[in-house]
Amino acid sequence: MRRIRRVNPILREDAELISGGDLDLRELRNCSILVTGANGMVASYVVRILLLLNDIYPGFNITVIAMCRSMQKAKERFHDLLDDPYLVIKRGDLSEPLAESGHVDYILHAASLASAEQCRLNPTGVIIPNVIGTRNLLDMARVKKSKGFLFLSSGEVCGESDKKIITENDAGSLDPTELRNCYGESKRMGENMCVAWCHQYGIPAMAVRLEHTYGPTMDLNNDHRVFAEFVADIVNRRDIVMKSDGLAERTFCYAADAMDGFLRVLLKGKAGETYNIGNMRAHSSIKNLAETLVLLFPEMGLKVIRKERMEGDAHMEHKNRQRPMLSTAKIENLGYTCNFGIREGFRRTIMSFIAEKEGHVYTVEASCGK
Repeated sequence: MRRIRRVNPILREDAELISGGDLDLRELRNCSILVTGANGMVASYVVRILLLLNDIYPGFNITVIAMCRSMQKAKERFHDLLDDPYLVIKRGDLSEPLAESGHVDYILHAASLASAEQCRLNPTGVIIPNVIGTRNLLDMARVKKSKGFLFLSSGEVCGESDKKIITENDAGSLDPTELRNCYGESKRMGENMCVAWCHQYGIPAMAVRLEHTYGPTMDLNNDHRVFAEFVADIVNRRDIVMKSDGLAERTFCYAADAMDGFLRVLLKGKAGETYNIGNMRAHSSIKNLAETLVLLFPEMGLKVIRKERMEGDAHMEHKNRQRPMLSTAKIENLGYTCNFGIREGFRRTIMSFIAEKEGHVYTVEASCGK
């Protein structure tokens, strides 16, 4: 039985690229994959790519359990997928022990508040999913005898360092009395819990440290990270307003490259290990990023405007302005490589939003019925 579904062309191309590489995805056939934080940017991308794999490979039958805090937001986020028989949306509170009736072959734990604004306004809400939530999910993996557990961590766990490039074994200082560090400190604890549960209970738990990840599933209305605001400006044909000197430097990773890394670690990684995921060729200052995005669409006639933040602004500037790059040498041993630099990655991201906004999506026949 077949059904008709609307598909964003950029997402479809991403899925085809990921599935067409050298990574053997057959181990995912007939598996159930739990994804937490499903309403978030990274997790919602994971959900969509996994379901597109079912379309690309008829008979793959991957069931995705998308766990979230808000069912209403999930129905809005996945409005075009609500009739997909392989998508199960569940409301879950990670602060409480979790129960799931069926088998859970893989767990991808992406539930986490990440913005500087949340670190100031809701630091406990930042910490709980990374610590309490990780504990409850690791216990679920133990009960379900899951084949793989992936904790999405961050380069912020590395703290301050004088090195320009850091490996998974480099750990700089991170002041636990600094409020902004509630994110990095709780991610550190989450990583250590993966090691502990792997050592004591044999859980095949691994962690990945992400650089700034972006892509077609960003929530442009509510994501206040600077690069998301830049994308929103371009999509809505507004001048980019930069509220800093723009000299802070960061590394950016397009979602398709990150997704390829997730799958490689889940299927080929070593239990108890941590892997950096990023694009070492996509390092840029915030100012250069803003100027690059404007130049990508010269026909819009946009420009970059410098503006001071208003007094009382909830944004918390990160003290580490020139954060070192994450070395990807370790995950490259699993065959990982990046396909998208800053120009192409952000161009695809912006074009995906424009396609949705202008209705430039197409319909496909998708498998229906288990």
